[in-house]
Amino acid sequence: MKEVVILGGGIAGLSAAYRLRQAGWESRIFEKDPDWGGLCGNFTINGFRFDRFVHFTFTSDPQLQQLFAASGPLWNHPPVSSNYYHGYWLYHPAQNNLYPLPTEEKVKIIAGFVKRKQVPVSEITDYETWLRVQYGNYFAEHFPFAYTRKYWGAEPKELETKWVGNRMHAPTLEEVLKGAFEKPTENFYYTSVMRYPQKGGFKSILSALAQGADITLNKQAVSINPAAKSVCFADGTTGTYEKLLSSLPLPEIVNLLPDVPASVQNSAKSLRHTCGYQISLGFNKPDIAKHLWFYIYDEDIPPARVYSPSLKSPDNVPQGCSSLQAEVFYGNTASIPPAQTVLQTTVEKLQQMGLFKSEDILVKDIRFEPYANITFDHAIYQNRQIVLDYLTSLGIYSMGRFGKWAYYWTHQAFEDGKITAEKIIND
Repeated sequence: MKEVVILGGGIAGLSAAYRLRQAGWESRIFEKDPDWGGLCGNFTINGFRFDRFVHFTFTSDPQLQQLFAASGPLWNHPPVSSNYYHGYWLYHPAQNNLYPLPTEEKVKIIAGFVKRKQVPVSEITDYETWLRVQYGNYFAEHFPFAYTRKYWGAEPKELETKWVGNRMHAPTLEEVLKGAFEKPTENFYYTSVMRYPQKGGFKSILSALAQGADITLNKQAVSINPAAKSVCFADGTTGTYEKLLSSLPLPEIVNLLPDVPASVQNSAKSLRHTCGYQISLGFNKPDIAKHLWFYIYDEDIPPARVYSPSLKSPDNVPQGCSSLQAEVFYGNTASIPPAQTVLQTTVEKLQQMGLFKSEDILVKDIRFEPYANITFDHAIYQNRQIVLDYLTSLGIYSMGRFGKWAYYWTHQAFEDGKITAEKIIND
């Protein structure tokens, strides 16, 4: 039996190991963190459980639904979210729910929508133009332009457009007009249901994958020797492999390899992404959280997105309590403010929004994640392919969101781990 080593115990690594076990193959997962799950993991403070960034599953694959539910029942949430804009709350998507705004603001948005440029989407190559063509100048500049700077850490013109897909709704004039006068009843979100485990946080849906897996924790790879087919770890030990799978971020794994050509090093360094803080708050009241999740367009308020672990599942908080978790993102080349500054500013701004009072807070925590989202600048595909081709030439199978440098949802990362394992099986 060939020795298969998997670097990374997140969903892609667990999925690959699971598929290999199904085929009768053995593998070993090495995870640098003290627990498996990667960004699907969680942490608990005084009875309050928080995921590492927001997670739901909405796969339509019956087999995957069954696998995710094997660890326990799931809550089925309607995808109802909100937007905060200069003191007004609008249902999501904002462009279809303008009715709470003042008349003057609605007129500017609708006039901009009517006068927007008519350009075939196939001819658009930058995100700024895409937004202007879809929504008109006024809405684009005040809503998604601001959100792009907060969420992607970039200006819209710096991004290409292939990543958008069905993630953003392009409204008709009739939809915009109707939503300006009354609350629409139609769901414009890209899925009809968001599922979340009733017990154990989001990580628990991966339990069926982790059962039976050979996982070694606190095992960080520090160098890889493809010629010797060996991996050295931070604790001084060395392991060998016949096949190597990795979900490590592409810039990270390139740094572990010897004698990497300058062109590959430059491409890896040029891959842009966001990093970010998670601000986790637990409250002594059951009804602080009013929204499953919501987006914030005001650029003086640090979080781009806020969601409620207690609304995702009451199992995430002690009885009689509730919780919120905010995400603050930065481009990977940006100057990152100190954690305590971000925490203090975020709490103050959320209080000013009227979400809670200081005496309501029981738990207050901030944590930094070095990798949050892939930034789809205009050079991403060329740079990504150069790095992936080089890894392939060394016999390294890269997978997952950061291993493939792709905008994967949970079920897509799972599928990529499975497909990568099947490549090994079929070699």
